[in-house]
Amino acid sequence: MLLRKWQKEIINRYGEICKSHKKFILKAPTGAGKTVLASEIIKKFYRHKKILVLCHRLVLLEQLEKELKIDHKVKKLGISEDIKCFGNADIILSTNLRSKYAVASLIPDADLIIIDEAHRVSPVGSAYQRVLDIFDTRGKKTSHIMGLTASPERRTGNQNDQLGLVFDAIIDCADVNSLIQENVLVKPIYRPHFIHDLNLNNAEIKNGDFPISILSNAIIKSSMIEYALSIYKEERTNVKPKPISAWFCPDIAVAEKTLEYIQKIGIKAEILTALTPTGERNKILSSHEKGVTEAVVSVGVLIEGWDNPNCNIIVHLRPTLSKVLWGQSVGRGLRSAKNKNKCIIIDVSSNWSTFGPVENLKWDLWSHRRSFMKFQNRFNWIAQQFDENEKKSSFFICEGKNKDLRRCSYIYKKNPYKDDQCPMCNSTACIDIHKEKLIDVNVSDLNLHGMFFDRVPRVSKELKASVWNSLERQAWLCKSIEELTFLIFCKAFYFISGEKTNSESEYWNLIIKAEIEVRKFLINKDISVTQQEEFSYAAIADGLLLGKNVRTVQAHYGIFICGQKFDGLSTKELERKYQKALQIGERIIIMGCHNREKLPYFNAQLELNS
Repeated sequence: MLLRKWQKEIINRYGEICKSHKKFILKAPTGAGKTVLASEIIKKFYRHKKILVLCHRLVLLEQLEKELKIDHKVKKLGISEDIKCFGNADIILSTNLRSKYAVASLIPDADLIIIDEAHRVSPVGSAYQRVLDIFDTRGKKTSHIMGLTASPERRTGNQNDQLGLVFDAIIDCADVNSLIQENVLVKPIYRPHFIHDLNLNNAEIKNGDFPISILSNAIIKSSMIEYALSIYKEERTNVKPKPISAWFCPDIAVAEKTLEYIQKIGIKAEILTALTPTGERNKILSSHEKGVTEAVVSVGVLIEGWDNPNCNIIVHLRPTLSKVLWGQSVGRGLRSAKNKNKCIIIDVSSNWSTFGPVENLKWDLWSHRRSFMKFQNRFNWIAQQFDENEKKSSFFICEGKNKDLRRCSYIYKKNPYKDDQCPMCNSTACIDIHKEKLIDVNVSDLNLHGMFFDRVPRVSKELKASVWNSLERQAWLCKSIEELTFLIFCKAFYFISGEKTNSESEYWNLIIKAEIEVRKFLINKDISVTQQEEFSYAAIADGLLLGKNVRTVQAHYGIFICGQKFDGLSTKELERKYQKALQIGERIIIMGCHNREKLPYFNAQLELNS
């Protein structure tokens, strides 16, 4: 099989990856060819060895079975099948919820365990917990767990339910932009519109996202569906050879209402839910792939495991705080096909303004509740683009009228267009999102940045190294979580590298390396950190300003150890150190640190014993 460039690169690096990591994720966009990569890795590195493949969908199992049975002895487990060993099979394929007792008995003999859609793996979930426990206690020393996903983040803010507690690295294999350049994927063209009457202000966040019932009611009461249809009528004439669309909805109520609107204007459409029988589902998807059915309205089932390369319009009708959902759904439309050169993304859910373009998304093995909560503001990504010294980074919401005489509400960047007029309706009536203060920016983050780079180099020059080096022990006798937060951030700034990284995996490796050093320091000093609900930026500001919560010795010592790293480093290097130090400090404060800690990348007991 002819491999793509990125697939060849990962295969060349695979030995090195396995030496560095026991449990890792291979990240590549939807449509990049992760299944082919997995097949080639097995062929090249695991001939005559035992492989266990776990996933929640049958589609991948069938793809792998077809690919692997040419060169290997492959067995696919049935729902209630009970086996004790691999037997004559080299590769056993199973869904994670099927044949769980059989799967458990196979893990000790497996040389490699592959987990598809690895962002679903939870260290506390019943589906995978047993698998992980057996692998850790009875698995071969030489075996590995390899996860495959396009979006390596959990959708929950629960600190005991994080990918970072399962996997020790993200290996970024390919990104959307490079695959677009190679014509593997097509370019997304975004149509983001702000729906003024969508009211989610009082929605109580549960499990890191909007509750479906509240979301559904808010959408139906608003003009969101009408807006989506109005835009769709315009854009369906702009794709070739013919429009084939996927509509993503939060629940059946919204999906049925959407279907009703689509069918009213004479467009052939069908609805798909988890309750749609398999035979009927396959029939609908086949008709959709051929373009006989123009629109498929989906509740969840198209997010993962669905591939229709002919789909050229995505309509997003589900506001979410999960960039996994946003990334997965948009990615479904980016596969290349004959005569397809783009995919139009109609977003009336504010996900584009919240997360930004899918091709620019960044992923992390770890996030917490605050990371989700910040996305409650529907202009989070737009807020991050703003620069006081670069006014062109401002964005507008058009207040003109579209062809249906509705408020246009297209979101577009200032300056690229003559007289800042809307490229959709040519109106010059618009709202500057920043000037009108539509953005709920957490200014503490921004203020802290200026405070740090002002105070540290200036104050640290006045502190004698001989004095403050001798005060280390006294400084770490912290009386409050605020003092501990401040000093951990400062220690992270001291350890973290300011070098430029060329990939997400390089960035992640630097973060983990420095975090390990901070944890080693804390453990060896017999300093424990109790898990906190929030990481306090205010505590760092208090330390920098010699405030009320961080005492003078702790404040000066923290500034001193940060100041040691200012000499000889460029502004960009210091900036990179600062941003990474905040992330490390946040991770340690939220996750906690103690002498019984056992993370994929750090075992406190082993450190103490050594």
